[in-house]
Amino acid sequence: MNPTLPAPSCIIDKVTAVRQLTVLTLNVHKGFTLFNRRFILPELREAVRATGADLVFLQEVHGSHRQHAERHPSWPQAPQYEFLADSMWPQFAYGRNAVYPQGDHGNALLSKFPISAYDNLDVSIHGNEQRGLLHCRLEVPGQTQVHAICVHLGLREAQRQRQVELLLQLLDRLPPEAPVIVAGDFNDWRLKANAVLTERLVEAFGRPARSFPARLPLLRLDRIYLRNAQASSAGVLAKYPWSHLSDHAPLVAQVTL
Repeated sequence: MNPTLPAPSCIIDKVTAVRQLTVLTLNVHKGFTLFNRRFILPELREAVRATGADLVFLQEVHGSHRQHAERHPSWPQAPQYEFLADSMWPQFAYGRNAVYPQGDHGNALLSKFPISAYDNLDVSIHGNEQRGLLHCRLEVPGQTQVHAICVHLGLREAQRQRQVELLLQLLDRLPPEAPVIVAGDFNDWRLKANAVLTERLVEAFGRPARSFPARLPLLRLDRIYLRNAQASSAGVLAKYPWSHLSDHAPLVAQVTL
């Protein structure tokens, strides 16, 4: 009689279960340096690839822009988020927030794991700032489900307060036991949103890190928040070449599920 063996799927789960992720968040600034002096998306792609991140949260990334494509020879034929994903992140999702005659931009998530579903929640509030929350459900080996939310909040305090309420409502709709990673540009330089969010989430740095402007970070605009997960380490990528690749310094964190 043959001995009873574990089902193949059980063996695979034990071997490939993922417990730690590298998370990167970056405001791409539409592929330009500070003050839009130079188009540097190809250089930015190499820097992002060098981090080896499992999940990359992007804000202000172009889906298309006709005039820029005509003006800059190195402008990619593919959308910026797809160009950045290249062959390293086989999965990506894009939430188009702003649409105008020349093109569009929004948030994006690049992932080494399958994205089984995604939705872009419009959180634009009374004005001409189009903002969104890109919510993705990830299939991470060894996890029932992992949720990633890419955030870009408004410039005005009243807008941010309402947008944080909408973010909390989204969190309430997610399974309470599922790991959740919320990252992006919160524009919350007065830390009022952080005071509300840390009642429900854990900030990866303990206190928001300085990330803006990239060459001399003073303001605490960019964040990584966690639920049912822990950050074993977190850092600001403020040195060269990052200091010359966007107006925001990226944040990176090692997240344990």
